[in-house]
Amino acid sequence: MNGRMNGHAIFENVRRYRGIASLYRQTAAFRPGQRWSLLEQASEWEARALAELEAYFATRPDYAAPLAA
Repeated sequence: MNGRMNGHAIFENVRRYRGIASLYRQTAAFRPGQRWSLLEQASEWEARALAELEAYFATRPDYAAPLAA
């Protein structure tokens, strides 16, 4: 694996991160006093998922090439 995680592990992490973000959003709906803090946490987990996907696809030769304009 050359120190890199395989696609299955990456997508499993993304699924977990998005699940955690969803739980924060659901909790925010029932805790108005903590809503903004919980939504910020959800946003951070979504950003983590996106960063993981971007890093994975950036290392793949079939996706790493820039798109032609």
